[in-house]
Amino acid sequence: MDLNSDAALALQDIELVVFDWDGTLMDSEGRIVASMQTAFTDLGLAPPPAAAVREVIGLGLEEAIRRLPGCDREEMLADLIARYRYHYLVANATPTPLFDGAEALVKALHAQGRLLAVATGKSRRGLDQALDQTGLRPWFHATRCAEETFSKPHPGMLYELMDELGVTPAATLMIGDTDYDLQMAHNAGVRAIAVGYGTQTPERLLALQPLACASSIAVLADWLRR
Repeated sequence: MDLNSDAALALQDIELVVFDWDGTLMDSEGRIVASMQTAFTDLGLAPPPAAAVREVIGLGLEEAIRRLPGCDREEMLADLIARYRYHYLVANATPTPLFDGAEALVKALHAQGRLLAVATGKSRRGLDQALDQTGLRPWFHATRCAEETFSKPHPGMLYELMDELGVTPAATLMIGDTDYDLQMAHNAGVRAIAVGYGTQTPERLLALQPLACASSIAVLADWLRR
């Protein structure tokens, strides 16, 4: 979906750009799926199908696990969280590269004088690790993780970021690859652009009426330059 003239005009007033992380800036789907399946196997549970894991990417970890088949006892939740974090942060070696053009886009927006933030379902430890490994930490003015406030699609992360940076909803743009991101933006009164190269299909994302759905970071960067 291309950016129409009305949407392009709307972007002129944006002061704060908030990125989702997994599936938007970083291609981490493979490690997330493998780590989640192994966490279940560690506890003698049948691993959830890859499609089921992809469906919950973007949610906070506790909420994501609750939605997966196989975790039917509350006392197992903490163990599954711990095993997932061990595999994702320590043991699993599946590469998690930035998408092509992601680093350049972040630096270009920063150079334009835009405020930049991250709103993610990752843990604080996971996001800090990713920011340090990619070298992107200096370019973001604020970040929020689901364990620090409400999980998407609750608007809490966006409310807190806008409050911290002194920006109104009308001057804020959310960019993400899931309907959780778009619903969060809608709930916060914030405009949103979807990206169709992550975990969910463009058709599913467009049903939530974002300004547009970018097929690549190159397309997204072109829209934001305009």
